[in-house]
Amino acid sequence: MEKDAARAAPAPGERSLPRAAGSDQFLRFIDVRKSYDQKTLVVKGFDLDVAKGEFITLLGPSGSGKTTVLMLLAGFESVTGGDIVIDGVSVARAAPYRRNIGMVFQNYALFPHMTVADNLAYPLTVRRMDRAQIARRVEEYLALVELGGYGERYPAQLSGGQRQRVALARALIFEPSLVLMDEPLGALDRKLREQMQFEITRLHKQFGFTIIYVTHDQTEALTMSDRVAVFNEGVVQQCAPPNVLYERPDNAFVAGFIGENNLLPGTVAAAEGEDVRVALGGGHEVTARRGDAGAPGSACTLSVRPEKVHIATDGRPAENGVTATFVMRHYVGDFIRYYFRLPDGSGIVAKMLNHAAAPQFSDDETAHLHWRAADCRAFAVK
Repeated sequence: MEKDAARAAPAPGERSLPRAAGSDQFLRFIDVRKSYDQKTLVVKGFDLDVAKGEFITLLGPSGSGKTTVLMLLAGFESVTGGDIVIDGVSVARAAPYRRNIGMVFQNYALFPHMTVADNLAYPLTVRRMDRAQIARRVEEYLALVELGGYGERYPAQLSGGQRQRVALARALIFEPSLVLMDEPLGALDRKLREQMQFEITRLHKQFGFTIIYVTHDQTEALTMSDRVAVFNEGVVQQCAPPNVLYERPDNAFVAGFIGENNLLPGTVAAAEGEDVRVALGGGHEVTARRGDAGAPGSACTLSVRPEKVHIATDGRPAENGVTATFVMRHYVGDFIRYYFRLPDGSGIVAKMLNHAAAPQFSDDETAHLHWRAADCRAFAVK
């Protein structure tokens, strides 16, 4: 019933929405562009197909375009070019209320003068649902977010985590086809963030609704998402499952932005199929998987994550390894971070689990580090 109301007939003077070309995808961004001054594009040719029930996170630094894409999808901003299609219907020119979308914001956006129950009832009331149905649905969704008995309280009487649960329940209660979340956990402390991450993923698995989630928190993106789209300067650098982003980044930006990484300057010495030989400073040469590195003789950046860097405990150089000088170590609790310096002055970090056999070094002691060719990638310098 409420879905039929959300797809209500056009208001006087408003055109019907055209059907888009057939697609197995539930949500499609097709060459979407956005400019605020008709000169500079803040979103540049964004293409993305989203399957029904997927959890997609838009991740990137401030000003990269991720929130703008969310606002375009919600209808709060108009597209400059391209199209947005939901369930086969073009919505690029549709009013926000016609898109059947639920939204969760960082600042909760709850009505302070309404009780929790009234906040949840509001989207059902505007859809003209029967009063008895509304009461049943409110109780159901309060229980769903573990706030049974809180219906008569006001938002000011709740903790931050409880207010965000109410905001989440209000976004889901009218059973939208799509849920958008804009930095929903940004105002919470670490413990509450982790609890809410669990709650959101639990509800997503339980109900299977489609989520487009915006965050700048990499851990949040990697732990919650089916796929992550990494933005930079209005362009998606890579969209892939979390493990692919982390293990096989497409370029140096993604490698440097996602998690910790050692990015070492080098030169492509030779190409061997999908591998390249990379010359590093100090006469070292290692094998790496070829990312977007150029031809032999071109400058490149070698990417290897700290946990993939091994310290040779027998004191002997290993294959695909380098000799480095120990600088310092940081005790972090469950792991230890070792800092080294290569002959060309570049820094390199190794991470090891904290255990009795963790090596000890004196200042400026020589160490031998190595890693698998499969665990490092060579990228072009841009």
